[in-house]
Amino acid sequence: MDKETISAGEFDYVIVGAGTAGCVLAARLSEDSSASVLLIEAGGKDDYHWIHVPVGYLYCIGNPRTDWLYRTCAEPGLNGRALSYPRGRVLGGSSSINGMIYMRGQREDYDEWARITGDASWSWDAVLPVFKRSEDHHAGGDTWHGAGGPWRVERQRLKWKVLEAFHEAAQQAGIPATDDFNRGDNTGVGYFEVNQKRGVRWNASKAFLRPALARPNLTVVTDAHVNRLVFEGRRCVGVAYRRGGPGVGDGGMREFVARACGEVVVAAGAVNSPQLLELSGIGNGARLQRLGIGVVQDLRGVGENLQDHLQLRMAYRVHGVRTLNTLSAHWWGKLWIAAQYAFSRSGPMSMSPSQLGAFAKSCPDDLSITRPDIEYHVQPLSLDRFGEPLHRFNAFTASACHLRPTSRGSIHLQSPDASTPPLIAPNYLSTDYDRHVAANALRLTRRIVASPALARYMPQEIIPGIEFQTEDELVKAAGAVGTTIFHPVGTCRMGVADDPAAVVDSRLRVIGVAGLRVVDASVMPTITSGNTNSPTLMIAERASEMIRADRRADPGVSTINADRQVVPGAVDVSAGQSVGRLTDAKA
Repeated sequence: MDKETISAGEFDYVIVGAGTAGCVLAARLSEDSSASVLLIEAGGKDDYHWIHVPVGYLYCIGNPRTDWLYRTCAEPGLNGRALSYPRGRVLGGSSSINGMIYMRGQREDYDEWARITGDASWSWDAVLPVFKRSEDHHAGGDTWHGAGGPWRVERQRLKWKVLEAFHEAAQQAGIPATDDFNRGDNTGVGYFEVNQKRGVRWNASKAFLRPALARPNLTVVTDAHVNRLVFEGRRCVGVAYRRGGPGVGDGGMREFVARACGEVVVAAGAVNSPQLLELSGIGNGARLQRLGIGVVQDLRGVGENLQDHLQLRMAYRVHGVRTLNTLSAHWWGKLWIAAQYAFSRSGPMSMSPSQLGAFAKSCPDDLSITRPDIEYHVQPLSLDRFGEPLHRFNAFTASACHLRPTSRGSIHLQSPDASTPPLIAPNYLSTDYDRHVAANALRLTRRIVASPALARYMPQEIIPGIEFQTEDELVKAAGAVGTTIFHPVGTCRMGVADDPAAVVDSRLRVIGVAGLRVVDASVMPTITSGNTNSPTLMIAERASEMIRADRRADPGVSTINADRQVVPGAVDVSAGQSVGRLTDAKA
């Protein structure tokens, strides 16, 4: 890297990461025309066509253009397997590559956050209005949903006979039907609602960032990798990032420093946020010293408390009903699929990865389970593992994930080099309780599939296989088929200031330092009972309110005139052209 350091100017707010949280923060903070905002993203623009076609997640996950391409350590609970660990590396972050499912979780999730943080503003009753304010629900506003917000929520635009049969079978197994998973109690079986607009993915970049790009006080820099936070004493005053620039050939990089007169907000996600804190001297002091990193603040909770939803994929061969396996196996099927999408934005190309969902208790007879602890994602397709071709016969997949695992993992540096991926150790199925729930989840799936509604299709279990029957055998099967459902959270968790495991307080300020917050899924003290993208969006909405309120409470905070901002090589991400008000300058 070129040793020359270039000033990228001064801003009131510097935001690291243009994923779901970063896009929300940039949009909301720049609504204040007196505040200047810099948003820095390691990936590129979200102009790749497969981002916007819903089925395009197949081409975005595992693609270096849009994915960080992380992998976990070998997992003992998964029989020694290491997993791919997709995370979005593009404007919109993981909302550009995820399953688009709109899911808030359960009332008790947020009431637990309020208890852990001692802050009632994180309770369900307090956050529901925040969810509603963001939302543009297809049915309009009511007690539970909002209308007119930036976050579009729609019904899916297709149905499959085999999914209708599973829907009926689940009811026969005791799971009631529901038409809405987002009223605080998601018990039931029904179709997921999705973040799409007329059959096209609706990511956080479209919803929040693009409408704000015309504001003169917002600057967005892409293809810029933040490698450290800049401190003066115990106050964070900026960030240093690497980026190619004019006159730097052969892939060379220069270092830029952007200063924040107000706050730096780290919104890099559950993997990258703890990595950046540790690179910058915030974390377990002994661990950092072993890596030769000077300690700014000893916070042992950084990188700990990793939680994720492990999905257990069960696949069933069926007869007498068409699934995507055979529909997509022939040229005429592919042509029909393409025509459906081209003319009506419907059909398989408009599919989210999972269409039908269900929330149930893993063991209905266990009185200690007071609310659903299992979520199903059901698909009219099957394959041996993600990234491989679909099977050539008709089949469906029912994946069950444990919503509130007791296993805890970690994410930590393995090198002081910012370009080295961190060590990701989810520690799946590491507790007796999680292993028991996994076995019960497989049993519950078999009970649903054995219901009369599916009998006409003669389902035959092909993954993991009926040879797994005892508790120990089912746990082994769970280790063989289990995989991430892409919901990592908790690695910079909220808590009270004297909680030794907390990284941020209930206002998301990093404990023990000034001028620094973390705002993304990493701050969740416990994982929500469902998909995690929209809860992350809600966290960012709340954080933007907190940040603006703190600014109003301290009118002495410096305001930087937009004309003074200097960001070499910054681009207008909506047009891909140089922004006229930005000029090169060397420190």
